[in-house]
Amino acid sequence: MLRSLAGAALILVAAIACAVAAQAPQPVKPLGIGLEGIDYPYPVRYFDLTVQGQALRMAYMDVAPTGKSNGEAVVLLHGKGFSGAYWAGVIRLLSAQGYRVVAPDQLGFGKSAKPDIRYSFDLLARNTKALLDRLGIAKAAIVGHSFGGMLAVYFARDYPQTTAVLVLENPIGLEDYRAAIKPIALATLFATEMQQTPQTYRAFMHAFFLGWPPEAEHAVDIFARVLKSPEYPRWAMASALIYQMIFDEPIRQEYRYLQMPVLLIIGQNDHSVFFRRYAPPEATKGLGHWAELGRAAVKDIPDGRLAEIAGSGHIPHIEQPAAFDAALTTFLKEKF
Repeated sequence: MLRSLAGAALILVAAIACAVAAQAPQPVKPLGIGLEGIDYPYPVRYFDLTVQGQALRMAYMDVAPTGKSNGEAVVLLHGKGFSGAYWAGVIRLLSAQGYRVVAPDQLGFGKSAKPDIRYSFDLLARNTKALLDRLGIAKAAIVGHSFGGMLAVYFARDYPQTTAVLVLENPIGLEDYRAAIKPIALATLFATEMQQTPQTYRAFMHAFFLGWPPEAEHAVDIFARVLKSPEYPRWAMASALIYQMIFDEPIRQEYRYLQMPVLLIIGQNDHSVFFRRYAPPEATKGLGHWAELGRAAVKDIPDGRLAEIAGSGHIPHIEQPAAFDAALTTFLKEKF
């Protein structure tokens, strides 16, 4: 009897120990700045580039139609805190409707190289055009979100013959931050990136969402692991250089020159302001009114259309996918 009780006690102690171990915080596993080991929703390929004397790789997904092909291609350009992987739902939708879909990771992002170079939107547009040339795509619908929306406008201005239609989802560049925020030294931008923690990055990401979808937490998890990489300073410098590019290259004045059909998709609850942390509150209180910015911008586009997405912050295709998908696919069917 005593032996049975002792055995039961040992089993109970072991069970408690296992439960405690399961609840204990697990150590964060380092992740390389090329996001090695992170799965994307579709196979990733690489395009070799030489930029400013450096041999670099640009990652991309090239997804064939899963439905009957319509012979058209759509290019998806990601935002600042993300990679092409967060377009998974949009890729699935479009490929089912017969589109070929290309979703690159720009240099400095995702699985692409993180070089210390002089970044410019014209450079990134040129890299994207070179990729499309390699893939044999002469004309496409260009869809850009946030930072990718800025890039999409530059691409459309640089390569209008390639841009059949343009879709801009909460694009940065609807307002010129330089009107309220003083220039920021690269050393300051780099120091900010080097001081990041998982907690500060989560707080930063919260500004872009009305809620907190799984994709947001996944982005934070990836960043927390990248922070552990011995190569994180390279990631940080690339990020700082890209922030500097965003600040230095406003694009709003170019909207009136866009001759192709353009769809603006604006999450109505977006109040995000890039670089807010670098200015006093009184200087930025007039910024970040995205609903108003979208209504003003569409008036300057010769063939522009505005889709206002309720219940969404900065990323409608994640927070309100049904409304985003409807606006996008209707526009493509009518204009592409």
